[in-house]
Amino acid sequence: MRRMKLKSIWTIVVLVVLALATIGGWRYYQYLAHGVEDTGGVTEGIPEPAAEPGPVTTGANDWPCWGGPRHDNRSDVTGIRTDWSGGLKKLWEVHYLCQGTKASTWSAPVVVGNRLVVPGRNEDSDMVFCLNPVTGRLLWVQSYPADTTAEHGPGARATPHIDGDRVYTFGRGGDLACWTLRDGKMLWRRNVHDDGGESPRWGLASSPLVHGDHVIVQGGGSATAVAYDKMTGKVAWTWAGPDDGEAGYAAVRLMPAGEGTQLLVFHATGLAGLNPVGGNRIWNVEWSTMYGVNAATPVVAGDTVFITSDYREGCAAVRVSADGARTLWKNKAIQSHHSDAAVIDGYVYGYSGKSDQNKGDLVCLRLSDGTEQWRTREAGHGTLVEVAGHLLCLDAKGNLFLVKPDPEAFRKVAEMPGAVPEVGRYAWTRPVIANGRLYLRYRQALICYDLTNT
Repeated sequence: MRRMKLKSIWTIVVLVVLALATIGGWRYYQYLAHGVEDTGGVTEGIPEPAAEPGPVTTGANDWPCWGGPRHDNRSDVTGIRTDWSGGLKKLWEVHYLCQGTKASTWSAPVVVGNRLVVPGRNEDSDMVFCLNPVTGRLLWVQSYPADTTAEHGPGARATPHIDGDRVYTFGRGGDLACWTLRDGKMLWRRNVHDDGGESPRWGLASSPLVHGDHVIVQGGGSATAVAYDKMTGKVAWTWAGPDDGEAGYAAVRLMPAGEGTQLLVFHATGLAGLNPVGGNRIWNVEWSTMYGVNAATPVVAGDTVFITSDYREGCAAVRVSADGARTLWKNKAIQSHHSDAAVIDGYVYGYSGKSDQNKGDLVCLRLSDGTEQWRTREAGHGTLVEVAGHLLCLDAKGNLFLVKPDPEAFRKVAEMPGAVPEVGRYAWTRPVIANGRLYLRYRQALICYDLTNT
């Protein structure tokens, strides 16, 4: 009898464990399949905006768009604090950028002078917030209805671009909008789907690039890359990429080539060089990944472009000329999910691995031939930006690291655990550094730290 009771108890225990494993496995499958990202944590109500935003100013070390003032992931801020033993001084924080549990948004802020612009979301609309970057005071907020799906949140992935007295935002549902920087008046809005665009699985994510008279994004379909007149929103040109023109998730960026300039479009199946005047393709290098996830922005160093993708694809260096391109080397030393690398003095520094695990490596390799110099897990897995001769790294759990780039060895200078507190899943948004201040965004939260020695 005793043996039968024990057997029954063990049977019940096994059944409970199996049930829990099944439920956990199903939830994990749902996450992988649908990528539902609830905001979680504290969400504040949106405060009353300032009655009068005041005139727009500029700063000495602004960060106006994805990749910074030169699109190279490098801040012009100098004189940063390197002793973090007492942590960095927090200047302000807000917790209202996402309103509702199904409103996750990943877009990074941009800063020019006394204006900080960052997208947000409620459960049925895209939102745009403008704050004072010194005090965190809300200056204006605007929105428009946007029906998007919930995979990894319905909010914007793309980072805005400030150009003069205007700012351009791009929602995951394909809405490209132009706003006055002073008070947030909408000047025009176009949806790329109306111009031949088609959304990739995880939504449109290409941060807008303003170049000359145009603002350019990846729109997919027959508008794999599309340029709009930045003043009116009228379509200037479209380019239909190969293989049905599926969009990548990377920002379009510029590079000099010969006597001219080319647009680099890291679309779903390759890297293309386009003429920025009419969008004509100059060359295309095939680069296909599982699910078409080419998300890391191409890194330009002279006439060489470094690209990387995860899903076992790896990385490569491409030599670009005025009329073509050729692959110099390819290997798997860096396999970045969607974290941008940096090239410093001929060496690449970048995270390798999937961004939803925080178990990848920070890797250094030589750009000329792809030789790996070192790799480490002492800086988590996340995103990075170059500042004052250092790499400032934020891992997916909200921990901050300061690293001295050195091809001979990994050199950690400082760290600040929990710089972004209470990270539920993944702090994916890249740090932004402008005018001596560090901005860290996690879904509805935006935190500002003093990064200077003062």
